[in-house]
Amino acid sequence: MKKLALLLVVLIGLAACSEKESNLIVSGKVKGLKKGTLYLQKIEDTLMVNVDSMVVNGDPTFTLEAYIESPQMMYLYLEKVDNNRFDDRIDFFADEGQVTINTSLEKFETDAKIVGSANQEKLMEYRKMIGRFNDQNLDLIKESFEAEKAEDEEKLMEIDKKYDRLLRRKYLYTVNFAINNKDLEIAPYLALSEVFDANIKYLDTIYSSLKPKVRKSMYGKQLKDFLEERRKQEKLEEKVEEQSVEDNS
Repeated sequence: MKKLALLLVVLIGLAACSEKESNLIVSGKVKGLKKGTLYLQKIEDTLMVNVDSMVVNGDPTFTLEAYIESPQMMYLYLEKVDNNRFDDRIDFFADEGQVTINTSLEKFETDAKIVGSANQEKLMEYRKMIGRFNDQNLDLIKESFEAEKAEDEEKLMEIDKKYDRLLRRKYLYTVNFAINNKDLEIAPYLALSEVFDANIKYLDTIYSSLKPKVRKSMYGKQLKDFLEERRKQEKLEEKVEEQSVEDNS
């Protein structure tokens, strides 16, 4: 009887977890959309999973709901009737509350206007600046192509130096942006998604600056785990290098 009672308690607990009320509402309008299916998605264990969906048939407005335990990147995916898989997914930083996404069928991603959390506002601010870095990178690629065509080795070396400086500036901007927004979950997210291969001291600085609630968030915990793995890997590499020096001495 005790085992049966315990089983019932567990089952009731699981049922309660599965029936958590939605704390995220994503609504808006897709101008020009007559037929299709909209999916609210998130990444879970490296896989993209659907958390809600809605079939559109005539009315271009939509409302999707989900329960999230921590602020995170989520996605609005449009499965079109024409099966065209280009320009079909919008990413946004979700938090508890309301997110409004208005866009068009023709340019689903690029026309998207998103109003939501403080994390989303900072994400848009960050991407606007990073867009400038990316434009400069494209200019360098064009210069490099022209220098290769002209077989100008001196110019190519100069472009390589410019690229290294640009990359360093981009990394430092990202690190500083994360530190300046240490009270938001976008800080550990940027560390994990944009500068994960940077010197570990920069990642440590970002993590050390995080506010307690951000450290406890999904991305805060992931950054902590990532740093621990990086430290283990670096220690292993140091041992291998030391062993190699001893073997060659």
